[in-house]
Amino acid sequence: MTSTPDFAPTEAAPEREPATVEQLEQEGDIAADFLEGLLDIADIDGDLDLDVRAGRAYVSVEAPEGGSVSLIADPDTVQALQEITRIAVQNRTGRFSRLILDVGGSRNTRQAQLATLVDRAIERLEEGASQASLPAMSSYERKLIHDIVAERGFVSESYGEGADRHTVIRRG
Repeated sequence: MTSTPDFAPTEAAPEREPATVEQLEQEGDIAADFLEGLLDIADIDGDLDLDVRAGRAYVSVEAPEGGSVSLIADPDTVQALQEITRIAVQNRTGRFSRLILDVGGSRNTRQAQLATLVDRAIERLEEGASQASLPAMSSYERKLIHDIVAERGFVSESYGEGADRHTVIRRG
């Protein structure tokens, strides 16, 4: 006699439901409160601006006249601040957060750096390389890379896992 298990086979994890605008605004408010506390502790003056774009909460920290926001505007520092801010938001809401943090225009600066990186990779392709690999970077930065590469008329794909995930560029 064959018995059947009384449980269903394990299924793939369900896709996350996209956050509502109200939930994203809540994320922004929580993030702003958290960041205000950090800025106060560090004695850094900054004005916070909240926005919701493309299914993400965006928080910008801008320097008031003579402010000291530049002390934390390095891309690596911004990435670290973004991660701890996301954790603070997730801890309060119980939901995964895709919040984006910009400090003193650091996102625009980083996007310009990524465009330069893509242009150098394309130069290698034009000199005869079959592909050009870029260093590992965050999913947000890889998304920016894919957009820049597409604008330039080339093709890109991400490879690797976790912290080693990187982008490879090829001719279209």
